[in-house]
Amino acid sequence: MKKLRKNDVKELLDEKYFQFNNRDFIETDPISIPHQFSKKEDIEIASLLVATIAWGQRSSIISNGNKLMRLMNDEPYDFIMNFGKKDALRFDAFVHRTFNATDCVFFLRSLKHLYTKHNGLEAAFSKHIHAGDADVKNAIAGFRSLFLEPEHQQRSEKHISNPLAKSSAKRLCMFLRWMVRKDKHGVDFGIWKAISPAQLCLPLDLHTGNVSRRLGLLTRTQNDWQAVEEITAVLRSFDPKDPVKYDFSLFGLGAFEGFR
Repeated sequence: MKKLRKNDVKELLDEKYFQFNNRDFIETDPISIPHQFSKKEDIEIASLLVATIAWGQRSSIISNGNKLMRLMNDEPYDFIMNFGKKDALRFDAFVHRTFNATDCVFFLRSLKHLYTKHNGLEAAFSKHIHAGDADVKNAIAGFRSLFLEPEHQQRSEKHISNPLAKSSAKRLCMFLRWMVRKDKHGVDFGIWKAISPAQLCLPLDLHTGNVSRRLGLLTRTQNDWQAVEEITAVLRSFDPKDPVKYDFSLFGLGAFEGFR
């Protein structure tokens, strides 16, 4: 492939952003699950749980995301706040790849802990980020510490990524995109105000990583936090206020158009 000039790449990504960032995108994406709700707490709880299982086939993610919502009586916040030992039994058969019933029940208990002890999900992330922070690295790491406060099995820790341990934290970066970004296209929710869209980081996965390298935007070969910082810095040069809008472009090029 002929190497594109930076301005040409930006033009391509801007074009693809408008192509893919529309309500038609929702139906086939895991974000369709939280779009079933209107209450802030329902949206953010559904979003975190679905983002947590967002690896593998999209159809399987959506199917299991819907199953989780049904198990919570399609009232995530109310279910979480009243969650008890008897409620845990209904999740005995739940599994999504390596995320099993043990992990699921811990997540539900930890979410209740966050809402009763730490003023909810938004506060758990935003209390660890400041206006001068370049990105959400500290917000994710701080949230992870709070989330892991309740007693749990060590196996469940792998489902909450840690950028301080060099993880790309793809699913948490995606969750934050959903919560923080707001535009007229109606895909992302933009219901959190304490974190700026300018601080968001690209959810780096196989698709966005491969497309970024092919376009000459990313030199690092590993999909780790260092690569996240590298590619997000480039995207900030394209749009300092909203760099992660290009997630739509990079993901769409890779997942829908086979650009690798």
